[in-house]
Amino acid sequence: MIEVASLRYGVIFKKAFSQPPIFTAFVKDILGIDIEIDKVETEKSFSPTVGNVDSRFDLFAEDKKNRIIVDIQHKRYSDHYDRFLHYHCIALLEQISSATNYKPKMDVYTIVVLTSGDKYKTDISITDFRPRKLDGAFIPETNHRIVHLCPKYVNDKTPLPHKEWLSAINDSLDHQVEETAYKNKMIQRVFSIIKKDKTTPQEYARMKDEYSEEEYLRDQRKEAKMEEKIKIAKAMLKEGIDFTLISKITGFSEQALQKF
Repeated sequence: MIEVASLRYGVIFKKAFSQPPIFTAFVKDILGIDIEIDKVETEKSFSPTVGNVDSRFDLFAEDKKNRIIVDIQHKRYSDHYDRFLHYHCIALLEQISSATNYKPKMDVYTIVVLTSGDKYKTDISITDFRPRKLDGAFIPETNHRIVHLCPKYVNDKTPLPHKEWLSAINDSLDHQVEETAYKNKMIQRVFSIIKKDKTTPQEYARMKDEYSEEEYLRDQRKEAKMEEKIKIAKAMLKEGIDFTLISKITGFSEQALQKF
């Protein structure tokens, strides 16, 4: 057992997965494609901006055939499927601006790692852009793909190459990993990079900032829910509904309701 910095933090995830050998191994196991790259960019954005939103990619790499995006997401957003579809489309549209037709030179693959989980509680989900015939057979065009990974829901049916990566990411979330449980050499390399004693003061500062932002968003959501409950309670009081019933529905005590 070793102590590590959690891969829930973008700064730590990027530290490990921006290493080209780790990035390419991860992409190979998750997407089943081989890529040849010299570097992985972090916080990548396009200039000029494509569309009205300046989208930034946590990790971005491309070879002659493929453009690969990996985003780590610990905060839960209700729109993250649409959010990452937007990012994916930006990486497609940016190519078209300098092309002679609408066919991009590179296929675009986006991998989204949702470390906090998802309402559908699914380990792997795929948005596939390939056209299909009515019998379900794929037509070999527009091979672009988005893969959502939720390490929290890894299970016995998770495909083996995916399972070890998802398990390793999930294992790191409590800041401890049992490194002997993993055979994959690149996962061992990830553990070596994110060891607690290798975390710099600057990285700790970034981690604290990320945690504070998540905490703030949680508080905002709680406040919004509370305001909605108060609004419902006041509306029910206005309609003359019995205090006991309102208390049962909203969770407010009868004493609290008398103050509204």
